[in-house]
Amino acid sequence: MTTLLVIAKEPRPGRVKTRLTPPFTPHEAAALAEASLADTLDTVVRTPARRRVLVLEGEPGPWLPSGFHVVRQCAGGLDERLAAAFAGCAGPALLIGMDTPQVTPELLQVDFADCDAYFGPAEDGGFWALGLAAPDPALLRGVPMSTAHTGAAQRARLAGLRVRDLPRLRDVDTADDAEAVARSAPGGRFAAALARLSPAGAR
Repeated sequence: MTTLLVIAKEPRPGRVKTRLTPPFTPHEAAALAEASLADTLDTVVRTPARRRVLVLEGEPGPWLPSGFHVVRQCAGGLDERLAAAFAGCAGPALLIGMDTPQVTPELLQVDFADCDAYFGPAEDGGFWALGLAAPDPALLRGVPMSTAHTGAAQRARLAGLRVRDLPRLRDVDTADDAEAVARSAPGGRFAAALARLSPAGAR
């Protein structure tokens, strides 16, 4: 079975989802980040896995359910932190972030029987998921992160591997993203948090 990795930041005001500010305050943005993270972790809990690992910058909080092994993010850029997360896995692993609360267990139940990698592109040009049957940190080191071409660069690193593409998802970065994602997963904590902060769904 697959190890499921979630890379995340502790949802502290001023440290997470800064592109939501404005229209949201730093505390509101942190509340939305916490709801997004909680939805993501709940989905991972409901997905069959060999091991569930939270790769965390910061400290665990009441939003963390049982069943996770928590490891600290290493120093360095995001490419180094993602590489280190995979380096800690002895077998097949799938890594996701905390920015797609609409993710479902069905999307995370990957099968490496006839492929070497899974790639989940994001609408902003990045990627929301990366799965490797044989985790190799070198496949991530040096990939330029947080650009409109990050996804293409990471996908190119997988050349020569048998890759299955996952559906394209939208990350929560801006207020427009938040509204769109909440509409796609109306029953989650994220949608409820957004409704509390902005009942009309907009500012």
